[in-house]
Amino acid sequence: MAEELEKVADLITANTIFCTKEVLTSDETARYLGISKSYLYKLTMRQEIPHYKPMGKMCYFNRKEIESWLQSNRCATANEIDQQAQAYCMKKGGRL
Repeated sequence: MAEELEKVADLITANTIFCTKEVLTSDETARYLGISKSYLYKLTMRQEIPHYKPMGKMCYFNRKEIESWLQSNRCATANEIDQQAQAYCMKKGGRL
């Protein structure tokens, strides 16, 4: 029972550290994004995801930049598109 409690405590500690870190490793970033490390590597090689290489080899990622990157290129909802279409039609005097 004590071993199980210790494992749970270690897991909680690891998750707390992971959730509060500002700079993530490649492993942590892939896990955070829910993608494979090889796909993350492709994104960095294509320079499609913000990252840092302070020593020229290992990649590091800023959590806030990763969250901003995830939220870029937002897709509008069908309701928003309808509203934009209605506003456009009203602006043009109802002509299509």
